Amino acid sequence: MLPLFCLFALNISAGPLIEPDSLVQDSVHHDTVRMYKRPKAFLVPVVLVGYGLSSFVIHPIRNIDYWARAEVAATAPNYNSKVADYMQIAPAAAVYALNLVGVEGKNRFVDRTALLALSAGILSVADGSKFLAKRTRPYGTDPLSFPSGHTGAAFLCAEYFVQEYGDKSVWYSVAAYTCATATGVLRVYGRAHWVSDCVAGAGLGMLSTKAAYLLYPHVKNWLSHKTKYGLSTTVMPNYEYGVPGLTFAAQM
Repeated sequence: MLPLFCLFALNISAGPLIEPDSLVQDSVHHDTVRMYKRPKAFLVPVVLVGYGLSSFVIHPIRNIDYWARAEVAATAPNYNSKVADYMQIAPAAAVYALNLVGVEGKNRFVDRTALLALSAGILSVADGSKFLAKRTRPYGTDPLSFPSGHTGAAFLCAEYFVQEYGDKSVWYSVAAYTCATATGVLRVYGRAHWVSDCVAGAGLGMLSTKAAYLLYPHVKNWLSHKTKYGLSTTVMPNYEYGVPGLTFAAQM
């Protein structure tokens, strides 16, 4: 769901919204970049991922998983809803909705779209750890329980929303993380994941966005540069008529 949303957003960002100067100018909000260079900015997500990993070796933490599954079986044995599929991308969708009604975020349209795509790419790589962990889901259908991809996507989008609009009001941050947390809770209630899967997924989602905001200026500088002949070039992802690709632009 999240990669598809990112491709859709990249498609929106093509065309007249991209001006020549925006192709070669780095405009990522500098306060955000400086903040992410501080180690403590990564403390909370690292702790969350550490909690999830510890469930493989610390029995009391793993027992919380079993207790939660028993509680779900006792209180909501027939819960079956797809609402988490949509809630996971709601904070990111809200970024574009607010921009559409004139509430500007920290970064320009093209930059924040690229930031979202880079965040999703990082999370997709991290989510590949499912095949290494090989943890069986609570309902026992497959060994791809750890970490929770839905929760990871939800917290990626929540962190993304907070970075773009969190400075405007603390309630923006509260709303974004409440939505992300609810996504994780619903995945537990749907017996698709253990609690520790969702906690780890939350940490990976936050780390993915934080890493994207830290790395993006370097990636953009690498993709947008001047050749020895003074020609400015840019390579950007594109998605047109259902086909993903790359767009090459040159400023004479």
